[in-house]
Amino acid sequence: MGQQRHETSANGGFMGVTNDPAFLATTFVVIDFEATTPKGYPAQPIEVAALALRYEQGAWTTVGTSSSLIRPPAFAPVTPAVTAQTGLTPEQVRQAPSPAEALGALDRRFAAGKQYLLVAQHAATEANIIYNQREHCTALARIDLLDTIPLAKHLVPGLPNHKLDTLLAHFAIKQPADRHRAYADVEVTAQVFVRLVSAADEDAQLSDLAALVKIAGRTAKCNMPAQGVFDI
Repeated sequence: MGQQRHETSANGGFMGVTNDPAFLATTFVVIDFEATTPKGYPAQPIEVAALALRYEQGAWTTVGTSSSLIRPPAFAPVTPAVTAQTGLTPEQVRQAPSPAEALGALDRRFAAGKQYLLVAQHAATEANIIYNQREHCTALARIDLLDTIPLAKHLVPGLPNHKLDTLLAHFAIKQPADRHRAYADVEVTAQVFVRLVSAADEDAQLSDLAALVKIAGRTAKCNMPAQGVFDI
């Protein structure tokens, strides 16, 4: 895949987060799902996109991308409301790969032994979808997440809210024409994340990756301790 350079971040007079060895060893995978929300069932994915970033030699590099439509089960059709929000129609997903095919293909992109963190806007949504589809993406399901919302709340606290559109306006990032499609949202979320890391580099409280995780980290559900069961 071709590599793409992104803006560099400045480091003040201290060692910023982008000098942390753990940060430099991590591939940050920005991920987004579009989904249907059938009554009585968890959200069912109809599209997934991912964009992998690494910080190398003072700049961000895109090291991989992935995007796929996903065919939902019969109990979770694409509704007019979903079409109004995403632009996706029932016809577009009817011949799409199954969840096992689409998420299995994405799962195989993660190399064993490498350090990854998923990045998402309102990461609980992505975390829940991944957990519910974990049989199709066992590697993906064990990757912890960073949520851009609490990170933005810490770094740009004066905004009226920290929704993606608000952050795009704050950082003067152009709204994509196909906003609410998975890959378009991944691309602009990645730009927001890059700018947040740049801001973190200027924050003496955020000197390493562990500090970012403390503020904005979310443990993957598959990595949480199992609840104990007592025989009575």
